[in-house]
Amino acid sequence: MSDDQDDRLGRDPAPAVTRSIRLLELLAQSSGPMTLTELATALGLAKSSTANLCLALEASDMIERVAVGFRLGRRTAQLGGAFAAQFQQVREFYSVCDASPVLRHELVQVAMLDGTNALYLARHEGGARVRLGTPLGSRLPAALSATGRALLMGFEDALVTELLADQAPFPQLTERSPSDLPALLERLAAARERGWALDAEESYPGIVGVAVPLDPWAPGDPRLALGVGMSVAEADDAHIQRVAAALSEAAEALTNPFSAAARKSAR
Repeated sequence: MSDDQDDRLGRDPAPAVTRSIRLLELLAQSSGPMTLTELATALGLAKSSTANLCLALEASDMIERVAVGFRLGRRTAQLGGAFAAQFQQVREFYSVCDASPVLRHELVQVAMLDGTNALYLARHEGGARVRLGTPLGSRLPAALSATGRALLMGFEDALVTELLADQAPFPQLTERSPSDLPALLERLAAARERGWALDAEESYPGIVGVAVPLDPWAPGDPRLALGVGMSVAEADDAHIQRVAAALSEAAEALTNPFSAAARKSAR
């Protein structure tokens, strides 16, 4: 490779696009609107350059101007929904939940693995009294959430260790959160044995999560997980078992009937 080729590969081919993406990430991570000055400082750009980025993103509804600055626009929600809707299982998720005598009353969510996090793609509100849940598009450490563990339980311990070694000690989201890999691997072993993962107030105080893995519908689709969040007051052993069984039935209904996973379960 020549020096010129190496130099071209090392350069950002579209700096304006990269900066726009970074600006959107800043707004997504912020707890509220950000001012032009705050955005310019975070991006390391002049206010005039940042203003030009904001004008272009605002014109396409990717961001919107409010009294105190800028926030994400409705177009980002449309694109997020379009991403999730690409997957057959997400499209059928709502009707499967509504058809379940148990899940129709629960807060049910779909997540996929995004690096070392569970990324939440879809949400069925049901009649649950718990309104916390995890907002669409947000992430939780896979090691700490039921959906994350449902995604991890399909991997060998060696792969889990390789994936999460740099993340330990894990953040202590609650006093019950596991802090190290041995504690997580113990929880994953229990999840594999019973067929579903449990988060006993380990990601949110007062919230218990139950989740099951969902094999990809088609080659190239991501591995997904179905999870229910419930208040600890409702989470007695009998209710947890009912929810786990209902999630397993939903996962079976959402499995491609021609897939290897479906053929294996039919034996």
